[in-house]
Amino acid sequence: MVFEFEGRTEKEAIDKAAEELGLAKDDFDVEILETQKNGLFKKGYVRIRVHAGAGGSTPSGITSEVNYNQKTPSQKGYEPVAQNEFEQKMVDFTSGLIERMGYPGKVMILFREKHKLGIKIDSAHSSILIGKKGKNLDAIQLLLNIYAGRLGKDEVRVILDTENYRIRREESLVRLAYNVAEKVRENRGSMLLEPMNPFDRWLIHTTLNDIGDVETKSEGDGLYKQVRVFYRGLR
Repeated sequence: MVFEFEGRTEKEAIDKAAEELGLAKDDFDVEILETQKNGLFKKGYVRIRVHAGAGGSTPSGITSEVNYNQKTPSQKGYEPVAQNEFEQKMVDFTSGLIERMGYPGKVMILFREKHKLGIKIDSAHSSILIGKKGKNLDAIQLLLNIYAGRLGKDEVRVILDTENYRIRREESLVRLAYNVAEKVRENRGSMLLEPMNPFDRWLIHTTLNDIGDVETKSEGDGLYKQVRVFYRGLR
């Protein structure tokens, strides 16, 4: 189910959502829709959308927490091979899926946390599996989350990566956010970014949240909305 909440800060809005829904903060995903800073004649606020349901996953199965803590084989507790039946089934499903697509590769466990499982693909076809702006990777990740649900693991969010795309994409979006903020400050205007999934939009919103004279707002319908970055003097 989807709900919307407002607060003076992101924390206040999330706390309000947790209290009214009777859920722990780890039990739902948060999408920041709009932020407004404190001003001379207006109070600041943050508007969020909460996706609450099985495992707190969004309808798309795309997690809003891809900034995971990657572990190396030298770190205690990390094993790239499946450690139980569920992990093995997820690895086998991923491997079979990309092989049937015609882009085979080696599949392994990237990380494991409570209610979260990372899966990594090593393939000569990684660029195709990623697709434009990661849309192919997101689509495959969606299928993995659906399959995990059919295995009775609705509470587990599956995160799929290859060639460290998730981290590289995150770094790229942070740079984009700052560059766009500079441009709208210079021309005292606004810029509408390309359609993005919920996590990418959340990253833009939070990156620019502390810049006093710049605001952000999601526009459009559906999963892939656009973020408008504008100079706050326009409002």
